[in-house]
Amino acid sequence: MTSNLMRFDPFSEIARLDPFRSVEDLFRDFSALPSLRGFDTAPRIKMDVSETDKEYMIKADVPGVKKEDIKVAIDGNQITISAESKEEKETNVSGVIRSERYCGQQYRSFTLPQDVDDTKSKASYENGVLQLTLPKKPGSGGKQLSIQ
Repeated sequence: MTSNLMRFDPFSEIARLDPFRSVEDLFRDFSALPSLRGFDTAPRIKMDVSETDKEYMIKADVPGVKKEDIKVAIDGNQITISAESKEEKETNVSGVIRSERYCGQQYRSFTLPQDVDDTKSKASYENGVLQLTLPKKPGSGGKQLSIQ
């Protein structure tokens, strides 16, 4: 009989130092508390970030939320996306075996390598996907110091 055991290293994800990875992602697979595995945290905002010479483009999954309930905050190179999903009232709850709907607030905050021009930034929301176009601020790419 062969054994299919795998060694779990909870710190292997930290070693990657991915700036877009949230703290919840790091410990999501940690299985030291098997009794709590059935309880999931709030849905996370998943996103794709791409870049050109002039701007950052972000696509963030925010399903089931009205566009009026989404807020995007820009502070230099720090971007925060928050969304509030409202509770749907159901009158007939008898016979429900499991409910995976989420009601509450979710947010995602991350840092970009360069400051963003918030006056020219644009946002659109369609079919559960938030699209951000964030132009880079001219002259904020950092400075290289010469060593003497």
